[in-house]
Amino acid sequence: MANAYDHLSKWFELLNDDCDYATWSQYFIDGLNALGAGKRGLELGCGSGAFCRALARAGYEMTGADISAPMLSEGMKRAREEGVRVDFVQADAARLHTPKPFDFILSPNDCYNYIPQEKLASAFARVASSLKAGGIFWLDVSSACKLRQKVANNIFADDRDEITYLSFNALHKNRVEMDVTLFVKEQDGRFCRFDEKHVQYIHEEDALISALEGAGFSIVKTEGHLGEAKEGSDRLNLICRKQAKS
Repeated sequence: MANAYDHLSKWFELLNDDCDYATWSQYFIDGLNALGAGKRGLELGCGSGAFCRALARAGYEMTGADISAPMLSEGMKRAREEGVRVDFVQADAARLHTPKPFDFILSPNDCYNYIPQEKLASAFARVASSLKAGGIFWLDVSSACKLRQKVANNIFADDRDEITYLSFNALHKNRVEMDVTLFVKEQDGRFCRFDEKHVQYIHEEDALISALEGAGFSIVKTEGHLGEAKEGSDRLNLICRKQAKS
């Protein structure tokens, strides 16, 4: 079975076309502007680069980082086709290292759900070392409520003309394992099957805050998806600022 996003990368934005990337991106742009976050940013876990492209169009100097080579290839292709300048680099969020610090690091749409609980503290310390003093770290995760009550022990399907997506999900204590199957239509009309494995870890808010504070961040704000109330939201946003060393 392939790794996460080895095959899904090409279809990821299509299969998520109901998430309203334009509104979601504007939420980040407005928030970063309000925080005075600066213009040089890194999107960690950028996937195929939808948020990077939106922020670049809004005047930010963006770098997209992801562990998945197929996702990065798709991101470079889409940025080139849209005439948007984004730099892309391969990087593991759990072992991030950057040559020089960024003004802000944005990590939306589940990146840290792919990092086990015991690696969060060291992963956040890596982010802190990649930010300037006072820099903004903005991450969101799929909420514990969403993963436990909506995603776990469920089957999801999306049937399009050119692709069918199936995800069989099972809860295992503090994580959800997802067996994803794609049926992709070839030029001759045949469908080819591809399988890949995803594992998302369930992170509670208090554990995330503790790990962030331990890495030298102060919590500016926590909120649900697009700024809605946290209770019952599918997403938890944690907006943080790197503290200056005393």
